Amino acid sequence: QGILREGLEDVKQFFKANGSCRLPLSPSLLVKGIVPRDCSYFNSNAVPLKLSFQNVDPLGENIRVIFKCGDDLRQDMLTLQMIRIMNKIWVQEGLDMRMVIFRCFSTGRGRGMVEMIPNAETLRKIQVEHGVTGSFKDRPLADWLQKHNPEEDEYEKAVENFIYSCAGCCVATYVLGICDRHNDNIMLKTTGHMFHIDFGRFLGHAQMFGNIKRDRAPFVFTSDMAYVINGGDKPSSRFHDFVDLCCQAYNLIRKHTHLFLNLLGLMLSCGIPELSDLEDLKYVYDALRPQDSDADATTYFTRLIESSLGSVATKLNFFIHNLAQMKFTGSDARPTLSFAPRLHTIKTSGRIRDVFLCHHERVFNPSKGYTYVVKVQRESPGEVVFVQRTFEEFQELHNKLRLLFPSSLLPSFPSRFVIGRSRGKAVAERRKEELNGYIWHLIHAAPEVAECDLIYTFFHPLPRDEKAAGTNPTPKPADATWARPLGKVGGEVKLSISYKNNKLFIMVMHIRGLPPLQDGNDPDPYVKTYLLPDPQKTTKRKTKVARKTCNPTYNEMLVYDGIPRGDLQQRELRLSVLSEEGFWENILLGEVGIRLRDLDLAQEKMGWFALGSRGHGTL
Repeated sequence: QGILREGLEDVKQFFKANGSCRLPLSPSLLVKGIVPRDCSYFNSNAVPLKLSFQNVDPLGENIRVIFKCGDDLRQDMLTLQMIRIMNKIWVQEGLDMRMVIFRCFSTGRGRGMVEMIPNAETLRKIQVEHGVTGSFKDRPLADWLQKHNPEEDEYEKAVENFIYSCAGCCVATYVLGICDRHNDNIMLKTTGHMFHIDFGRFLGHAQMFGNIKRDRAPFVFTSDMAYVINGGDKPSSRFHDFVDLCCQAYNLIRKHTHLFLNLLGLMLSCGIPELSDLEDLKYVYDALRPQDSDADATTYFTRLIESSLGSVATKLNFFIHNLAQMKFTGSDARPTLSFAPRLHTIKTSGRIRDVFLCHHERVFNPSKGYTYVVKVQRESPGEVVFVQRTFEEFQELHNKLRLLFPSSLLPSFPSRFVIGRSRGKAVAERRKEELNGYIWHLIHAAPEVAECDLIYTFFHPLPRDEKAAGTNPTPKPADATWARPLGKVGGEVKLSISYKNNKLFIMVMHIRGLPPLQDGNDPDPYVKTYLLPDPQKTTKRKTKVARKTCNPTYNEMLVYDGIPRGDLQQRELRLSVLSEEGFWENILLGEVGIRLRDLDLAQEKMGWFALGSRGHGTL
């Protein structure tokens, strides 16, 4: 900190002597001074500086940049240029992946400037709002986006941005082999856009722990990201959209394999250590698989998504990084509440005179339980507001207060543990009385406690409080705004059917809206097909089994070889969806018969087919 202050004095003297200068990041950025109070440093290995410059334009905001010394930023520049080209290819093909691509400029050997993206936070900071084990939890990203997008339409837009940008990041980081991916170099904007930073390792040059690769998954795609996409912990039709986007984006880049190989090949002699020989180029060639058909590449990338989502190593890597960063956390880092978008103080909100917990209400969204309505009365005449808080939010307030004050200054908090159902009405009633006593003692505690920012932030109305106004929210399905209502009890299957060189290709893509089993559990569905007539049962084909889901994704190709074109007119594709039941007989969830003469197979046919009892399906 001391060295930083000395350096900032030198910069101030520079501006006194020269008046203004242009930043290397872009000739359009003209600055006239430094803002020392907004300058700090990051806790990564190179200890980059976070600098804030005064804009020459009196209406412009301060220009914030990162200055790094010790990293070869030419590699970052090259990586960002490759991602920028990928984005141009996608946009030219009518696919806007909502990518965030920032400026980066190497100003000398091992040093340079990086643009700072406003209104963005690292995944680590978002996850540790839920504790040091936040990287193992599914809700942090969704809760953070909900906090910054309280209105329903805002949140839906943020989720849409997340789906597109996350898909783009998965494809770009896989193709370029970007490694050293932890939760401090993946960022999320309040608008839902996700992006990666710090490209110190690429083309598969992973960091090692002894003989173990630190980056074990093909790319970073974790369950908390899937939770945002699905709108909950169960797969929904939104996940189908995400997989389709990834595969479409991947196939568009594969068409330009030679462009990327040529551009990277031009850089072989520039002295970047991780791009120095043909083996490095071969990594990109192998990742793009130019010899594969689009259908084979779609199947391949779908398996990569499943592998990344199932990887425990990524979450463990995040957790280890959380622990490593704990020792760097400065004493000036004040605890904040995970559900409050900004800090409030006694000056900004007005002194609280009294608080009273009026009653509890049953809620269904985001999860079933009870919320407690608190009446907050301030010293301003007639200023009374009502706020809704859950028991878990009261507990978070108490835990954060314990980080600031000794237990002797704080009232005791009601016990979390109960015998029986913890969300029952009787428990909620008992907790209401206990919490009422807790907040009364909190407001009448010593001034340093009662008037602290955490308490004034806790009792300040959130957008959800103003919106609720005492009403009871009704339960809503997680993907109500995305999936259209289904007319068939058996759900629908998405197929791509094509015919070429006496081969019939059936790509089983997704299924949506399967019925749950009779016991209420989700099925373990798989798809089985026959090409009728088939008296000997020789045309049976099967997909893999998806586990515990009503909305599975397969992207598997089933091939029938040696089918002359003339035979197609007499054939019918019989497709069944069954739930695997182990030792018991498998349960039929729905089926459809497709007469191939009804399809013009001169070109690929893709669409949703309704599942039901035995009958002929329509596209």
